[in-house]
Amino acid sequence: MTKNRFITGYSGLRALAVIGVILYHLDPNTFVGGYLGVPIFFTLTGYLVTDHILKSYRETGFYDIKTFYLGRLKKLYPALIALLWTAAAYIILFQRNLLAKLGQVVVTNLFNVYNFWQILNGQSYFERFATNESPFTHLWTMSINGQFYFLWPIIIFLLIKLVKKRKPIFWIILVGSLASALEMAIMYHTGTDINRIYYGTDTRFFALGLGAALAVVWPIADLKDTVKPSDSLLLDGVGLVALLGMLGLFFSSGMNAETAFPYYGGMLLFTIFTVVLVGIVAHPGSHWNKWLTNPLFNWLGSRSYGIYLYQFPVMIFFEDKVLNMADHVLLYRMIEVVLILVLSELSYRLVERPLGKITWSKVKQCLVKAFDLHNKNYVIKGQILIAGIIFLIGSIAIGVSPAVKADDFNKSQLARRIKTNRQKQNKDNQALIANLKKAKKHPSQRTKLINKAKKTAKKRPVNRSFRKYGISQVDLQLLQKVQLTAIGDSVMAGSSADLKQLMPKAIIDAAVSRQVNIAGSLLNQYQKQGVLANNILIGLGTNGPFSMTDLAQIMKQLGPKKQVFWINVHVPTRSWQTPVNALLTKAAKRYHNLTVIDWYGYAKPHEKWFYQDRTHPTTIGSKYYSAYIAKTVVKHAKF
Repeated sequence: MTKNRFITGYSGLRALAVIGVILYHLDPNTFVGGYLGVPIFFTLTGYLVTDHILKSYRETGFYDIKTFYLGRLKKLYPALIALLWTAAAYIILFQRNLLAKLGQVVVTNLFNVYNFWQILNGQSYFERFATNESPFTHLWTMSINGQFYFLWPIIIFLLIKLVKKRKPIFWIILVGSLASALEMAIMYHTGTDINRIYYGTDTRFFALGLGAALAVVWPIADLKDTVKPSDSLLLDGVGLVALLGMLGLFFSSGMNAETAFPYYGGMLLFTIFTVVLVGIVAHPGSHWNKWLTNPLFNWLGSRSYGIYLYQFPVMIFFEDKVLNMADHVLLYRMIEVVLILVLSELSYRLVERPLGKITWSKVKQCLVKAFDLHNKNYVIKGQILIAGIIFLIGSIAIGVSPAVKADDFNKSQLARRIKTNRQKQNKDNQALIANLKKAKKHPSQRTKLINKAKKTAKKRPVNRSFRKYGISQVDLQLLQKVQLTAIGDSVMAGSSADLKQLMPKAIIDAAVSRQVNIAGSLLNQYQKQGVLANNILIGLGTNGPFSMTDLAQIMKQLGPKKQVFWINVHVPTRSWQTPVNALLTKAAKRYHNLTVIDWYGYAKPHEKWFYQDRTHPTTIGSKYYSAYIAKTVVKHAKF
């Protein structure tokens, strides 16, 4: 059997893929389509594995599945095991809040079913503000690859034996791939949980399948070395179109993985562009293999497996220890990238390359040298000692994890307060909405209300306990009259009871994990019911940044006659704190009816107002938060 031609340009494609994934995990809001690096990996896997298998059947009529399995084990498992045990050792030493279910994570990764475990147990892939964000979330791709490596040689064997001819085999694989993409669209349309769709082997198969289908009709060994200049130009032109299509989708806001388009064909379209480029790079008649070959891409491509394995753990572990991420975003990002590259280089040199060709005899020789007191090769002895210590500590972490209870957010003091507040919100809002629909609206004169409030403040004071949080009794009286519609995330949800006490005529709708993209639909619901107040309070931005376009759409929807208050964010452990607050400051200059409530500036010197996450106010912090907001609202509110 002739040896396959090594296509150096594929290292370039792997480099682009891993760069995309890292950029996405570093900043998913800027590099919206970075997760599309995964379909590049899948397509290359589908193409190269299928081409290798079919080439063997064509030339020998046989494929050695046992040797293939052993080769995959040697290539993939040493680095994966090293990552799992190293991360486990780190967790038990430095980040024990991640110990719960660690054993399950390790076992499901070793058996290549972690993506199914994630569907049943895992945290959302898109949750960017979580106390126990897993350092293993990204390994779902490894499980899908593992499943493919195990099943695909068997499937090809059956297709060869039962179908035999290349053309029907191609159509079977193609139809199966398109069925996978169609299933993704249908499941999204029917409201299936987005993580089920994103992690599912069935819904993600189409990238592997389309790569495999390409191998059936575009085998590497059959591609001609010499072609006419016009054909070479055509190949290069098609490759350019494919690459531009990939880059266009990579940077497109429409490819946000929490919106519909990626699941309604966006990922499929990207994969089609990828399949075309993979085919073009493989052809000796095009120049794309040469253009994607350079020392940097070769280095990144050869280390892409290790880079992919270590990038997410580095980010999770590093950012857990850094409490002022927002103040030094670029510096910390650079440190993270350096750590990822250093660890991947160590993985390549110490694990992947030496253990990729390991045999039992070599293991025995190595151990004999390590324990031979007369052998002075202290480098090997040191490596084995360090590996042994890591393995021992990691094994202890994995072993004790079943007895560790999860640091369940839902059982925390903050969570209980949010749940109680949310239930009260719903009850109060229903009653208030019913009253607002019945009430006749009369214009109020601010001066008359202030004078009345001054008199009432002396006779019938309200909420006197809030005086010590910096709000006057006159303002407390006026707040009883303020009609306001508030929408927010978990920060507002934790303080909604205090806000409601201060502003009893306010509709407060705040819930966990909300981002700005939900604001329009929420405001529209209240608008349709005819209960949208003239004063609007927005507390969104904690869970991720947004653009001026997003804000402009909200302001346009509300119109110039509404008085809008927007609470800026205090989230120092996240990179988007400064961009969000800067954008709000800029927007306040653009819109005369937008007032920014500077919670960040007010709260920054008071770390004791916050829980450990430095973002959600404690019960005392909630009083200061609510009083500060109410004081700003009453100063600018429409009565």
